[in-house]
Amino acid sequence: MKKIGEYTVRGKLTETEAETSNGFKIHLFDGRFDTGFRIVSFDIFPSTWSSSTTPDCIGKLGTESGLVDGAVNFMNADDNREIAWAGNNGGLDTGGQTFSIVDPDNMIIEDLFIYVRGSQDAADVNYMVKLEKYDITDWQGALSMVRNKSQG
Repeated sequence: MKKIGEYTVRGKLTETEAETSNGFKIHLFDGRFDTGFRIVSFDIFPSTWSSSTTPDCIGKLGTESGLVDGAVNFMNADDNREIAWAGNNGGLDTGGQTFSIVDPDNMIIEDLFIYVRGSQDAADVNYMVKLEKYDITDWQGALSMVRNKSQG
């Protein structure tokens, strides 16, 4: 496996844009199965900061659309399709406590989907994803594609 590039994807979404059932699609697939992307870091933070509000937000990255079933269990480490999770409480009084967890074994061959949820005070959620692109063998690509699909 040889690293061939580094990329950053960033933007701002609302829950509506990152539709809770489908996710916001980040196009990565280059038509080849012998290249893949590895997520290095995933951060989210609210666009609204104030001492009088609590702009909490959470987010996750997945390899398929449709990874949210209702409001409960937004994050599910038992699902192979979910590969990174992050949260931020956003309040100035707490210093904006954050967490970010990235599956160290992730490898994306096709596309990436981002899902966000924000409190009433955090209607807009900023995100930044750092990725590395790798030249891999065909069998590593096939194995990664299988791993990125739901397997129960």
